[in-house]
Amino acid sequence: MLDNISKRILEEVADLHSVPEGAYNIRVNGKSESRNTTANIDITSKEDKSGIDIRIKDGTKKESVHIPVVVSASGLKETVYNDFYIGEDCDVVIVAGCGIDNCGSQDAQHDGVHRFFIGKNSKIKYVEKHYGQGDGTGKRILNPVTELYLEEGAEATLEMVQIKGVDSTDRKTIAKLDKNAKLVVRERLMTHGDQYAVSAYEVELNGEGSGTDVVSRSVARDNSFQKFDSKIIGNTVCNGHTECDAIIMDNARILAVPGLEANSLEAELIHEAAIGKIAGEQLTKLMTLGLTEAEAEEAIINGFLK
Repeated sequence: MLDNISKRILEEVADLHSVPEGAYNIRVNGKSESRNTTANIDITSKEDKSGIDIRIKDGTKKESVHIPVVVSASGLKETVYNDFYIGEDCDVVIVAGCGIDNCGSQDAQHDGVHRFFIGKNSKIKYVEKHYGQGDGTGKRILNPVTELYLEEGAEATLEMVQIKGVDSTDRKTIAKLDKNAKLVVRERLMTHGDQYAVSAYEVELNGEGSGTDVVSRSVARDNSFQKFDSKIIGNTVCNGHTECDAIIMDNARILAVPGLEANSLEAELIHEAAIGKIAGEQLTKLMTLGLTEAEAEEAIINGFLK
């Protein structure tokens, strides 16, 4: 049975208010709390290391997989390996994410390594949310690694979200695309206090007609630090776009490193980066409507990160 802390975290990272429909594996403090499979989606535990294999049959559509993680034990540090084998002509939603509640003095850390093998003409939407809470002095640390291998005509949309409570994160995403494959990434990130966040993306466009669009929106507050490092490698007739749009506040620091590598005359690659403070006229406009300066700032930030 899930306790109230676990239920609260599951709401934050997976929008779960009850046991989800379809296939799922809920992990709590290093162990599988509950699991369900369907006729088209099978989940099995790895035998050689911690983690699971998720196998989705050809032609599976309008189904979902939830694999959230809850850590509420101070001092727990784990690395979990999850592999997704998605057949051909599928259309599925995969919801992951991890929440840490640390009320102790020791650091709590979850490192998740996810690999996606996406079959021909399949589509996936992958949602990964990170969240931290707890009044302990121990840190809440999350270091996800995501690898995607898209076969011909495959499409993947990634929503990578971290808004609150994570002290340190080092996110690595690597993708390799075959002919006519598409990858879309939408990252939303906010740091505060002394938090540290690095997001690194490397996308190889290997097949003719492949394309990617990697966009990050972030807010850095207080004394926090962020680094956005995005690299697109065009090896053939392809198109790629990467963008960092960030709001900086207080004494925060932001480093944007957009990178393009064209190894073909037919590669069309674009990068954009913008970092700045909240515009004074935006604050003034909202304050004339009756909001305080703090309320106006929050309204602007919430709209920016939607």
